[in-house]
Amino acid sequence: MLPFRRALERHVHKLVGFGSGEIDLDHGDAGLFGPESAAWKVHADFTTMMVGGVAALLVQMLHPGALAGVWDHSDFRTDMLGRLRRTAQFVSGTTYGSTEQAGRLIQRVRKVHDFVQGTLPDGSPYSANDPALLTWVHVAEVASFMAAYLRYRDPAFPREEQDRYFAETAVIAERLGAREVPTSAAAVEAYFSEIRPQLRADERTRAVADALMSQSPSHPALAPFGRVLLQGGAALLLDWAARMHRIDLMPAVTIGAGVRSVGQVMRWALRDSSAKRARRRVERLAAEHMIHERAQSGEAAGGKAGDAVAR
Repeated sequence: MLPFRRALERHVHKLVGFGSGEIDLDHGDAGLFGPESAAWKVHADFTTMMVGGVAALLVQMLHPGALAGVWDHSDFRTDMLGRLRRTAQFVSGTTYGSTEQAGRLIQRVRKVHDFVQGTLPDGSPYSANDPALLTWVHVAEVASFMAAYLRYRDPAFPREEQDRYFAETAVIAERLGAREVPTSAAAVEAYFSEIRPQLRADERTRAVADALMSQSPSHPALAPFGRVLLQGGAALLLDWAARMHRIDLMPAVTIGAGVRSVGQVMRWALRDSSAKRARRRVERLAAEHMIHERAQSGEAAGGKAGDAVAR
């Protein structure tokens, strides 16, 4: 079992940017959120994040502007896993990296967005820098992450903590250029109700969704998990989104049991995760700060003692 465990962990590390030089979780400050945040808790479970990522892509593509960006500016038929990988790296770095690391990733995405623009089939223009479109992409993503966490990891996660999660992660969206970002669970629900008339599912939507749902795992170690994770993501769709996509699903009980089993295996395999690495960095910073304070206190005490002797 040890070689399998190591292979699985290595592949996950590659997926989130460990060892590539793209993501540095070992240096810098506590980052945008810190270890006591709701974001650190929700984003810590790799399985629910991957399942949530699948759901996020399915929801995002229902918006004509988001779909056009994928259709016109990506090789989605062969690189859908690459999109998941880039999302995983961005979320890992902005959640668990230093403030500087998060800023670099946000700036990199903003530069990419400068080139993602074009014309919709109805002739209207679209741009990845459109604040409203950025808000849509963000809300679809974080709502899907939360839905995955609630269904497959912690159904009792308090509503106030859910609100805190949405408020924290809104900072990322705003720094990317989004505006009027929902910052609570109720605001997210209201947002979906308001935007639904703008959503569509057509032949292009189904082509992109089929490409996603038919993806093969990028590593043999993940082969037993691939279909379960894809089905687990599709099962998270709200009723209206599920009707628009019309994806055939396994029985809900089978999907739930499968995702939870995958989660147990992943937690067993990941001895060194993004969250664990970031927590070690923050604990090291705290220890260094304490040592520095003690040294300063000692110097101050020594100075006072010297003054007393002199007097």
